Amino acid sequence: MTQPRIGIYPGTFDPITNGHTDIIRRAARVVDRLVIGVARNDGKSPLFATDERVEIVRDEVAHLDNGDAERIEVRAFDKLLMNFAQSVGAKVIIRGLRAVSDFEYEFQMAGMNARLNPEIETVFLMASDRFQFISSRFVKEIGASHFVSPRVAARLMDRFTNGRGKPRRRDAAAD
Repeated sequence: MTQPRIGIYPGTFDPITNGHTDIIRRAARVVDRLVIGVARNDGKSPLFATDERVEIVRDEVAHLDNGDAERIEVRAFDKLLMNFAQSVGAKVIIRGLRAVSDFEYEFQMAGMNARLNPEIETVFLMASDRFQFISSRFVKEIGASHFVSPRVAARLMDRFTNGRGKPRRRDAAAD
């Protein structure tokens, strides 16, 4: 019997955007089982704590309408990505690319990861054209709730309303 092909899609998901969800849907078609690794990265000053982000991503996965939710697991991790990938038995790392500017960094990371473990392949999925400009940082900075699901938008609104994180609206003309 063939081993199931396990893939990992790592990220901070602070918050998960429609672009992330699009990559999750498409990655689930590439692997038999997908582990979404929510990185514990306090250095990025996340808006949501790790356990909140895991909960939010799990909620988004539960609402996938394609029947893939039962093949997707969401877990937090705080170790080296390759160690995490090995611990879940992953043979594929899924990375989403929005623009050419993402490629250089991701290419370097893929090369380093291949040196650490040549048995794990990195697969790049291009963002769908309608999601190429969306980033979690952009969503947080301008409070762009229409780039996330209604569930995530409600959590963002609650967070911003309760003062634990205010969107930093910037005047584009000032840039």
